[in-house]
Amino acid sequence: MSKHDNGVPENHQPWPEFKLPELLSSDTLRDLHAAIESDWDLLRRSACQTAAGRALWRQVIRDPLAELFAGETYLKNIYEKIKKDKLNNAKEISGVILAVRTLWFDSKLEAALSSADGGGSQVVLLGAGMDARSYRLSCLKESSVFEVDFPQVLQAKATILEAAANSSEEHHHPIMTAKSLTRVAADLAEDDWLEKLQTSGFEPKKSTVWILEGILYYLSHAHAAEVLNIIAEKCNLTKTVLLADFMNKQATTLSSSTFRFYCDWPDQLLPSIGFADVTLSQIGDPDAHFGLLQDPMNLFNKLRNLPRTVQIHPDDGTPCGRLYLLQASGSPNQTAS
Repeated sequence: MSKHDNGVPENHQPWPEFKLPELLSSDTLRDLHAAIESDWDLLRRSACQTAAGRALWRQVIRDPLAELFAGETYLKNIYEKIKKDKLNNAKEISGVILAVRTLWFDSKLEAALSSADGGGSQVVLLGAGMDARSYRLSCLKESSVFEVDFPQVLQAKATILEAAANSSEEHHHPIMTAKSLTRVAADLAEDDWLEKLQTSGFEPKKSTVWILEGILYYLSHAHAAEVLNIIAEKCNLTKTVLLADFMNKQATTLSSSTFRFYCDWPDQLLPSIGFADVTLSQIGDPDAHFGLLQDPMNLFNKLRNLPRTVQIHPDDGTPCGRLYLLQASGSPNQTAS
């Protein structure tokens, strides 16, 4: 991870004071976020919630656009939870899972692009939401980036970016770090998203890093399987890297009406559909820690010490909900093991 893209965690430091940016009080953004809260479903609104997590963990994630993407409601909600957790000396601070997940995807993306055969790869973010990597990661300087999401999400994002560009607050001015950025309005639950992606300039035979962050578990099992199979098929054409997070079945019980797709053994699923190299990490593992999970008794470290077959935690009887972070790759000269 480039130290210029994200910060270095400092333990036992007071939580940075948070103030709402003035730009969020402008008519344009106030009205936009009010419409988001009243009109968008949970899946679409999750883009703003994720952005709020990035904004409030700014001591480790440099993303000046995140607070504008998040909006006042999500920023205040998470900030109040963080203050309560700090006051109560909680073993896990609210939003830490979003921070670790973001840093893990950042680090794996940078590693994939800096590898001997990764330079200049395309990068596709499926369910991109309010992602701002094209404006904050220098490793994308040689990459064409494609963001795929619902048209209303991409339109809202464009409106926020325009307001930021015209703002008097220079630190909010978006400066693209990617070689290029193309937004593709499509629904992953429809069968035309790949066609729309290719029509927008995506080259199927060019090496590609696919990012599925916080999206698979919102899809049905059929749609998630279709998306994964489409990406796996690209291994027959070119060097293909997949970065994705999966919930196990117990994790989806947190909100069974919201989370649909799950996979208890994604490290077995991905090789079975065509990926040759697959690595699974859990929150708190050496590559998914980033100095943010120091207490050995926090939830994530306790889960890591239990076999993945255990579904109910023996200490407190709660479901062993896990978030798996998967890196998988394949190419025409490789065969899945």
